[in-house]
Amino acid sequence: MNQFKEIKAEELKESPFHLIGKDWMLITAKKDGKVNTMTASWGGLGVMWNKNVAFVVIRPQRYTKEFVEFTDRFSLSFFDAAYKDKLSYLGSVSGRDEDKITQSELTVNYPDGETPAFAEAKMVLIVKKLFNQDFKPESFLKEEILEKWYPDKDYHTLYIAEIEKILMKEDK
Repeated sequence: MNQFKEIKAEELKESPFHLIGKDWMLITAKKDGKVNTMTASWGGLGVMWNKNVAFVVIRPQRYTKEFVEFTDRFSLSFFDAAYKDKLSYLGSVSGRDEDKITQSELTVNYPDGETPAFAEAKMVLIVKKLFNQDFKPESFLKEEILEKWYPDKDYHTLYIAEIEKILMKEDK
């Protein structure tokens, strides 16, 4: 990824609320030589255990969950608005059913030599898992959250991962 430069977390100027909630991200991991990705619009960036971390949530039926469970590291890729249609497609089709990465025409590369990410991204986070836990219905304090977001009882798994690298696309 020679068109990317590494920055420190403290140098990040973009809002995580906009990056994740509005622009979305791709969660990408590798298992048994195969790469899978999913679009996500829930998660965050912050500090936990004196480490810069990202947190993401993945529902049990998502194919990408198998990949994230399998590996120690995964990536979060963020894109310019021009890629919104591709991210929408990648979030609506399962990698179980088709080679959606090839269909999206995005390019998988390995910025740290082992963790898959996307060359077209404007920013990539390489993260290492520190924690995971399934959401449990008894932990929710507001019943309306369960009713609205979990009518099928398909509770997310929360992953907290240390940010090992933040790679920003260099201006040409």
